[in-house]
Amino acid sequence: MKQQILIIGAGFGGVWSALSAARLLDKHDRNDIEITVLAPQAELRIRPRFYEPNVHNMKAPLLDLFGAVGVKFVQGSAELIDEKNKHVSYRSTSGTQGKLSYDRLVLAAGSQLMRPPVEGMTEHAFDVDQIEAAIRLEAHINSLKNLPASAARNTVVVAGGGFTGIETATEMPARLRAVLGDNADIRVIVVDRGPQVAAAMGDGIRPSIVEASEHLGIDWFLNATVASVDASGVTLADGQRIESNTVIWTVGFRANPLTEQVQGTRDPQGRLHVDPHLKVRGHADVFASGDVAYAATDDLGNFAAMSCQHAIALGRYAGNNVVADLLGIDPLVYSQPKYVTCLDLGAWGAVYTEGWDRQVKLVKHEAKELKTQINSVWIYPPAAERATALAAADPLIPVA
Repeated sequence: MKQQILIIGAGFGGVWSALSAARLLDKHDRNDIEITVLAPQAELRIRPRFYEPNVHNMKAPLLDLFGAVGVKFVQGSAELIDEKNKHVSYRSTSGTQGKLSYDRLVLAAGSQLMRPPVEGMTEHAFDVDQIEAAIRLEAHINSLKNLPASAARNTVVVAGGGFTGIETATEMPARLRAVLGDNADIRVIVVDRGPQVAAAMGDGIRPSIVEASEHLGIDWFLNATVASVDASGVTLADGQRIESNTVIWTVGFRANPLTEQVQGTRDPQGRLHVDPHLKVRGHADVFASGDVAYAATDDLGNFAAMSCQHAIALGRYAGNNVVADLLGIDPLVYSQPKYVTCLDLGAWGAVYTEGWDRQVKLVKHEAKELKTQINSVWIYPPAAERATALAAADPLIPVA
């Protein structure tokens, strides 16, 4: 009977875990171990692009790719991890329940946006966290042309000035004008609790964000938080009112709740602490990859961020090491010392930095060309051709 590797999730961490596991099995000419991916859809959803228009195209099919490398796919949503009996219960898209056994488990279930208990948030705020939500926002933006001109119609409020908030906000002027016309009196506002623009990103990258915001006409409301949301706008904690038919929440991400079913230490975002081989600390047969893993990237105290940049590499290492664990060969120590930022800033361009201190290397057009390459090519899965796909899954390939 074949040993079973079960991977929960078909995001960046899950897909690359599967490909890397298949690569090492192929390298050792082993066919006595089966790899199964359990996920709601057989597609890689390109989440870093959900702030863009035409979001329904931001996905890549996986069935042919998995078939090419010998990975089995089961469509369903994991509900219960039974570590004692080493199986995972899931619910299929039709609602029926199933169960999958494993010898080794790779948890790569991703992260999700957290909505705080703000009045009106659930009913009236949009987001770009999942593809369904981003499609809903796009349909809403396209429908604005059917409303009479008003300050509320022409104003978009983005709550949160982090990566997602900035990319969403800086793309919004072009998206609004495409719908409302080039002469529309539009307004885009970022509401952020920080004391200055992009306060958490450092002094190096901030001038580019400030310049882009000024160029695009984006207003920042600083030291501000949203107290309530309704159909026609937001009220801030200081009582200030902003009329807007479009409020987008981008603040606060947390690891998938499935992590709470695995005994272990977690970081404040719910990510499981893993050892240098990405095995969940205290477990003999559970690995973590992508946004559910709290993993040291180097010996300097840096840890992987919730980003595809890190999830791809984490997947390559986790997949390799889960197979190495079953074969009794030496695993690889996860290492990703190079950290880069390529932040899209709409029609102004982009800004590219290197290092955790974000030293600016490219701005405007040059950075935008790189960002376009990243978004349209680099983060997509390889072609469904066995040799190509397996070669791409080598953990020692640098991601950035």
